Amino acid sequence: MPSIRRPALAAAALTAALALTATACGPSEDKASGSDKPSASATQTGDDGLQLPKNLPSSLKDLDKWKNGAWKNWDKDQWLREARDFINPIIKGHWKPDTMKDARSSDKTLSSKGAPGTAPGASGDQGVTDPEPQPVTAKSVGLPYHNNAAPVGKVFFDSPEGHMVCSATVVKDPAHPGKSNMVWTAGHCVHAGKSGGWYRNIAFVPSYNDKGLPGTQVNTAPVQDVAPYGVWWADWAQTSSQWITQGAETGGAGAPYDFSVLHVKPEATSGKSLEETVGNALTVDFDAPQVKSIQSMGAWGYPAAPPFDGQKMYDCIDKPSRLTIEPSQPTMYRIGCTMTGGSSGGGWFAQRDGKVVLVSNTSIGPANSTWLAGPHLGPEAKGVYDGISRKFANQ
Repeated sequence: MPSIRRPALAAAALTAALALTATACGPSEDKASGSDKPSASATQTGDDGLQLPKNLPSSLKDLDKWKNGAWKNWDKDQWLREARDFINPIIKGHWKPDTMKDARSSDKTLSSKGAPGTAPGASGDQGVTDPEPQPVTAKSVGLPYHNNAAPVGKVFFDSPEGHMVCSATVVKDPAHPGKSNMVWTAGHCVHAGKSGGWYRNIAFVPSYNDKGLPGTQVNTAPVQDVAPYGVWWADWAQTSSQWITQGAETGGAGAPYDFSVLHVKPEATSGKSLEETVGNALTVDFDAPQVKSIQSMGAWGYPAAPPFDGQKMYDCIDKPSRLTIEPSQPTMYRIGCTMTGGSSGGGWFAQRDGKVVLVSNTSIGPANSTWLAGPHLGPEAKGVYDGISRKFANQ
């Protein structure tokens, strides 16, 4: 399979900017740091001590009856799918090294649909599809991950198919400078799109498998090696209305709007935010220039479908091109990359004004895993980001 040598200077600059800015490794899962608990006005405590949205029934047992059991059932007609329906109570110990190791990649990463042609009369990037890029071989990220890609980690969630995985990035929160609890990933990593609703037990593990242990050792490894900064549960998630109404497993429907922001809290609390705990968070750029002005762009993630096993972090760096799924919708970024399912949701980074910023996330790619495409983050993405920041601004 042909490959493109990644630009050495760009790769070095991107990697350096992702390095940990704190001076020490984070605590183990049992001592994980996190933000203060949400205020009592926003939550209530269930029978098992779980923090739940205030509008739920008075006891956790009543969840079996709430909306006809929709919280725990996967029936399409009962599946919670509207933005206001999100619920994700912490279940302590649910995500252990063995369950994290065995989680599978989501097939929603890949699209079997060929790239459409260039839309007539298009100007700039809008409506344009460039020739398919040559594959870029995914490269292993240096160890330990907390020194080389501190904001990057894995998202775990439960779907009707079982334990699933994606990738994600810690991003800055304008309402809490230096103390963000916000994580960027793909919409299809939290919501099934038009065919279903919200996934369950959504959690983020920064610097997953920090030492790059082989899969055969992850099950028996100390938890601090697998989850060095603990497990952070989403207490709220937002994705685009377009993903909820259009998103599909194959064919690319909804992909230009396939992004999501999580607000997280630790399974074990000690008073620090996620950003303080991992030592870094990235700015999100909602005004990236046209593709021709971007010399290189990198995608980071944990590919889990063969030939990868999801236990190690990789990156691909390439000069981006353009992919149009639907001429009336935003044109997507595309780079050559051999990462597979599991890398979905992983951040795409570029340099702007001397700083590395998040400009996209992995959404789709072809069945033969030769390239990846991610959405251009415009007004819709900024609306999702600003909305979740405002929601927790006073907490």
